[in-house]
Amino acid sequence: MTDFSRRSFALGALATSTLAACSNGIGSGGAATIDARVDRTLNTMYSEFPGTRDLSSRAAGVLVMPLVTEVGLGLGGSYGRGALRVGQSTVDYYSATSGSAGLQIGAQQFSHVLFFLSSDALLEFRQSPGWAAGADVEYAVSNNSEMLRAETTTSLSPVVAVVFGQTGLRLGATLEGTKYSRIIP
Repeated sequence: MTDFSRRSFALGALATSTLAACSNGIGSGGAATIDARVDRTLNTMYSEFPGTRDLSSRAAGVLVMPLVTEVGLGLGGSYGRGALRVGQSTVDYYSATSGSAGLQIGAQQFSHVLFFLSSDALLEFRQSPGWAAGADVEYAVSNNSEMLRAETTTSLSPVVAVVFGQTGLRLGATLEGTKYSRIIP
């Protein structure tokens, strides 16, 4: 009887953890929360950097990450959730994660928006199982929050990133090596 109880407990614990891991949050309001944050982030960006309206109007799609938290103490990492908009509609939700190692200490939070300026770049992003930002991403705003440069609004780069709203004790924010994965909030 003792073996059966242990086995039952182990199977029950496994089933519970499996169900918890598979929870997709349907009906949890997670999508509505992300959409509201995306709207606020876009409004803030448009008011602080008016040149981004032109980028947005020319983009095939816009990925908005309202809040990314990045921490590091030797090893570092970041995480955030956001939404992909095509036109005015949210078509998918994504998480952004990254990891790093090296001489680093501190924490910061920031927002970023990726403008996919070609249909091919957007299609590649949407079809990949996990798209990683690399050297092909052009940054339109410096870490010092200076105004959008005129040449970035006419960029030939397929993806333009705007990073803004940085707060914390860590200098600089980069998206290189950040992996974007589709999620169900």
